[in-house]
Amino acid sequence: MIRSRRRTATPTAPAALGTLRPVVVGGPISYRALFNWTTPPMFIGALLVGPLLQLLFFVFLGRELQVADDHFYLLGNAVLASSTACFYGGTTAISNERRHGTLGAVLLSPRHRTPLWTGRALPYVLNGLLISAFTLTAASLLLGLRIPLAALPGLAVVLAAADAGCSAFGLALGALGLRFRDVFLISNVAGSVLLLLAGANVPHAELSDWMRAAGDALPLTHAMEAARAPTTGGGPDRALLGAELLVGAGYALLAVALPAVFERGSRRRAIPDVM
Repeated sequence: MIRSRRRTATPTAPAALGTLRPVVVGGPISYRALFNWTTPPMFIGALLVGPLLQLLFFVFLGRELQVADDHFYLLGNAVLASSTACFYGGTTAISNERRHGTLGAVLLSPRHRTPLWTGRALPYVLNGLLISAFTLTAASLLLGLRIPLAALPGLAVVLAAADAGCSAFGLALGALGLRFRDVFLISNVAGSVLLLLAGANVPHAELSDWMRAAGDALPLTHAMEAARAPTTGGGPDRALLGAELLVGAGYALLAVALPAVFERGSRRRAIPDVM
């Protein structure tokens, strides 16, 4: 008597690699195809020189106004410097799919949307870390910022959390570009709001109650406060770091949910490219 054995399906390495492929392969390909700052002059000018000039401006302005010390502006603007790549990059990653006529191919893809959009955000997180590291190094050389070596690991964790949350924020706004024609109007206003309410150049305690409440719901706010702690010799504030991760997770869920809602609407109306 031949007894047949039912074999249970187990996850295989090719299946796992197929799931990771949109993240590790699709993300960089999309970055090169859709991101407008791939040439070295544009990258240096927009992502390195611009944030450095902004840091110098607010440091010297703060010295004249005597609102806070150099340490406050240097660390705050070093965290804010990553927003150029993470925030605007995340917005561009989704909205340019429609602008360049590739949105239909994305919507027809059988891939799950979560790894697809995660792959879009990963290059901008790495960009943000590079920009923050460059800004901190330039601040150390030009303005005398001193960061203890023991504080660097904690500061790197804070910057990674800030860049991930800011990229998710950009993806959520980029999803609005699937519905609205001029998403860059929204992104420019949101960038100004980050500059004002996140606490990079205006102490959070000096803001009014409603502005502090709005700032607490934005990415980078808690990361800036957490980034200033490790440089004084202590580790990152776990409560602030947890708050930054929580805000970033909220925007990540929004970045996944909004395209799904708009995608169902486009399928219902049979309009794959203009939602």
